[in-house]
Amino acid sequence: MRPSGRKIDEMRSISIEVNVTRHAEGSCLIKCGDTHVLCTASIDERVPPFLKNSGLGWVTAEYGMLPRATNTRMRREAKNGQSGRTQEIQRLIGRSLRAGVDRVALGERQIIIDCDVIQADGGTRCASITGGWVALKLAVQKLMKAGDVISDPLLIPVAAVSCGIYAGQSVLDLDYPEDSEAGVDGNFVMTGDKLIEIQMSAEGSTFSRDQMNAMMDLADKGIAELTAAQIAAVG
Repeated sequence: MRPSGRKIDEMRSISIEVNVTRHAEGSCLIKCGDTHVLCTASIDERVPPFLKNSGLGWVTAEYGMLPRATNTRMRREAKNGQSGRTQEIQRLIGRSLRAGVDRVALGERQIIIDCDVIQADGGTRCASITGGWVALKLAVQKLMKAGDVISDPLLIPVAAVSCGIYAGQSVLDLDYPEDSEAGVDGNFVMTGDKLIEIQMSAEGSTFSRDQMNAMMDLADKGIAELTAAQIAAVG
């Protein structure tokens, strides 16, 4: 039995509210159960120096957790410098979203995705990728409406979901009580039925090929639900 009472293939409730900030070109508040992440997209007509005069666009991301996103207060990373975990997560978000972008169609500009975790209950990086795509899509829609981009550089949503082995069973969309006790923990980043990245580790036990396949099947189901929520959110 899962602590939440969910079935092994049952996602937490998903909610995506768009245009939640006034100034960002794209924004959303994504809620995956009790994990809440504010995602904003900012358009910069400059690209990093290594892309200057290349004709290629760029998408990058920054990620952070508010001090009381967790059970006990964390110190702000602005005061102490970014942790290795934060750097790893924001790099994951950036490269995941870039995998779904036609950078020629985007043009020589940069879009920065900021993902700020308001409340954490497991799966914050997955929620950031899923919500980050929504914010990115809204920003691109503004570029297209203004005539700055001719063809849509985002052809299919990018989303992410966690799967793991908890109490000997493969389960979908781990919350914190499950994540903290899981024997195997994994994150699946996908666009449609295509894989972008899998992060998988045996935390307390090894896992078999059959168990990996079972988690992959669960991820397919979860990504389909997340993609439907993304499309509904952006219209």
